Amino acid sequence: MTISRRTLKICCAVTTVLLIIIIVTAVTLYYTLFKPKQPIITTQEVTLNSFTINVFDITDTNITLGVTVSVKNPNYGGFKYEKSTAYMSYRGDVVAEAPLLEDSIPARGQRNISTTVLVVGKRLITNSNFLKDMESNVLNLTSSTTLKGKAIVLKVFKKEATSYSTCDISINFVDNNSTSICKSKVKF
Repeated sequence: MTISRRTLKICCAVTTVLLIIIIVTAVTLYYTLFKPKQPIITTQEVTLNSFTINVFDITDTNITLGVTVSVKNPNYGGFKYEKSTAYMSYRGDVVAEAPLLEDSIPARGQRNISTTVLVVGKRLITNSNFLKDMESNVLNLTSSTTLKGKAIVLKVFKKEATSYSTCDISINFVDNNSTSICKSKVKF
């Protein structure tokens, strides 16, 4: 049995058309549905857990903050990140570090990350602006976090990704509350 030349041409044409349709569909899906979006990171709560001051040695002051950060993943792929560290700074000086354990955020899911941060008082008090801020009862801190990991789409496609976030946090000592404004960016 021989295959005619005309049948072979029809088969190649149909295969080419199907291949073009699959490629166009894949590209369209990538740029509409699967295009990576920035995570939404918000500081839900910063609470003043403890504030200890040594009257005899003012530099022996420590502040313990409870921090809850919410990370919302708007993507159709999960994000698995490695162990990392979040840094808190006061007017440019790093005053605290908080470890972040490795974890993953599911596709189109949200994860609350809670940690306790010990702010070293000596680093705060030696800053010339500290007393002015304490008089106003508001302490402004900046947190920065870098999470390195992999974005996983459909459990098949894995791509290295790094998420950068910075939050401006204002802590009001009188009302024992806080406000924050966060910005985040993902680099693939």
